[in-house]
Amino acid sequence: MSSYDVIVIGAGSVGTPLTMSLALGKVGVLCLDRGGSAGQGNNKCAIGGIRATHGEPAKVKLCLHSLEVFRTWQGRYGDDIGWRQGGYTFVAYDRVTAGLLQDMIPVQQAAGLDIGWKDAAGVSALVPGISTDGLIGGTFSPGDGSASPMASCYAFCRRARELGAEFRFRETVTGIRAEPGGFTVTTDRGSYACGSVVNCAGSEAASLGRMAGLDLPVYPDSHEAGITEPVEPFFGPMVVDIRKAPGSKNYYFYQYHSGQVVFCITPDPVIPGTDIRETSGFLPMVARRMVDLYPRLARLKVRRTWRGVYPQTPDGSPFMGQAGPDGHYIAVGMCGQGFMLGPGAGDLMARLVTGETAPGDLEVLHDLRPDREFASEEHLK
Repeated sequence: MSSYDVIVIGAGSVGTPLTMSLALGKVGVLCLDRGGSAGQGNNKCAIGGIRATHGEPAKVKLCLHSLEVFRTWQGRYGDDIGWRQGGYTFVAYDRVTAGLLQDMIPVQQAAGLDIGWKDAAGVSALVPGISTDGLIGGTFSPGDGSASPMASCYAFCRRARELGAEFRFRETVTGIRAEPGGFTVTTDRGSYACGSVVNCAGSEAASLGRMAGLDLPVYPDSHEAGITEPVEPFFGPMVVDIRKAPGSKNYYFYQYHSGQVVFCITPDPVIPGTDIRETSGFLPMVARRMVDLYPRLARLKVRRTWRGVYPQTPDGSPFMGQAGPDGHYIAVGMCGQGFMLGPGAGDLMARLVTGETAPGDLEVLHDLRPDREFASEEHLK
């Protein structure tokens, strides 16, 4: 039976950069995934947005680190992962939304985020042609951006392998058994010994948790997205409208580095489960909202739509830390933000597993601890 220092379960948006970070620290690491290659779960359904614009300081800090990884990746390693720094703007067309966004700015700035308020003219300059009917203004965080989820995940996987990490694909974990000094992880193809285990299983996090005696409140639900034909660049930032409307809580869209407009909507009520079959109602709903907000989108042709899964938690923030038997860790419940949280979360979890945490890490881990109380919901989840 092969033996490793750490076994990471899940080669997705979090597990792959975590494996890379562990390998960088000379840790003997194996990453297991039931898919055929890295990023074949929720990662390939992500639309590619990367923001540190969150309502919770812990998430701001993690994503600031992620942004640094994405922004500098090509210069460091040569891989074109489609990075584009267009920023994010959260728009406000009513006083309640404006007040909510403005109240968060001091908290976000205190966590290190470069963000400020733009009046209606400022938002119109960022998104030329946006509807000004009732527009009050919006926040703008210029350091946010986007990248290709699949290209990024493949790049992280290649780098991890160069550093000595092992990946085993098409293996489904069937058991996790704690033993003196470590664990035995069993799959449908074999068994592996290790000192520590990290659950990064995305939508399967709860079922993997039960193997370690944990009851993780991670509940997947379905979200749909789409992409248009490519056109010349005509606006810069990701545009986010958090107003509720029949059938949806919010929606967001941006222009990809190769010209396509990519978009997504948060359904209301939620669609629980892991069904990834796209629906006939999604495109008419989101198109109406997007064109009303930004009429210039009206003549774009939609090339395809798809559906992915968001592993949700009760308060909209992930679970990260030690949980269950000694040596068992979790980085789960990313609430559809695993791609943007991944590199930051991966580096932090690697430091936790190897006992090299810094004081700032402990603050983040405290806020995201698995046994926290769910007093409120993150406003920008």
